[in-house]
Amino acid sequence: MIQKVMRKGVLLALTTAMISGVSIFINKFGVSGINPSMFTFLKNLIVGIFLFSIIVLFKKFSELKQLKRNDWLKLFTIGLIGGSIPFLLFFNGLKLTSAISASFIHKTLFIWVTLLAALFLKEKINKTYILGAGLLVIANFLLLSIKSFTIGLGEIMIFAATLLWSAEVALSKYILKDLSFEVVVFGRMFFGSIFILIYLGFTNTLSFNLSFAQINWVLITSTFLFFYVFTFYAALKLEKASIVTPILLLGSFVTFALNSVYLGNFMAFQWIGSIVMLMGLYLILKNQSAFSIAKKKWM
Repeated sequence: MIQKVMRKGVLLALTTAMISGVSIFINKFGVSGINPSMFTFLKNLIVGIFLFSIIVLFKKFSELKQLKRNDWLKLFTIGLIGGSIPFLLFFNGLKLTSAISASFIHKTLFIWVTLLAALFLKEKINKTYILGAGLLVIANFLLLSIKSFTIGLGEIMIFAATLLWSAEVALSKYILKDLSFEVVVFGRMFFGSIFILIYLGFTNTLSFNLSFAQINWVLITSTFLFFYVFTFYAALKLEKASIVTPILLLGSFVTFALNSVYLGNFMAFQWIGSIVMLMGLYLILKNQSAFSIAKKKWM
């Protein structure tokens, strides 16, 4: 009998989705009263320190020293378009629109990543993949219970942030051919922190006056962020961008399930959306051959 198993990269992407879903749920009880940009800076800084420690611990510091100017430029770009500007756009855009609209726009990330991957990374997509992607969009619509949607400055800012994150994923996938994922994600968090720090300085919003409870929540959310970026970039190193990013939508299902259990609110159309999401992901993973043959067994 031929046994098929999920590849390691797919399992890592699934882990990322689980972490994302739980993290979003926990953040509802987290930090309040902190400037979102300051909050992002602190998390990026802490995760950057974690990653640098791992680089030293696993003796990858030599890889940093051997990076060429072009490599540093790519890491610099990733920090700019992935670890700083889109966060500033997203949180400022969120002030001008609803969280539901923002979430729906952000969840289209996999579409733009797939297009960029097809154009620049030569990843192949076909009708089956497009059908699966369409089901994911419908599922996201149902899960978020969207009743109306308008386009204003807030939505445009969030869409711009989503496009920048998409470009970051495509660029990261490209340079992961030559660099370890630990170094790439460190560059993203390190340079992202520097850019946000500059922004905080110019806007005179840099403040470390945090309560003990806020510090605890910063540390908790930073831990989730660390495991999120670590597993995501590890998955991106091993798998196509057009496989990894759609899987992340499972995070919405995890958050929805946790909210349903916590609030005791089970809405039928949202569960239908969950089923549609699983169908869409199945089509994409099957189409992209996300399973591999482990070994043959004779019975």
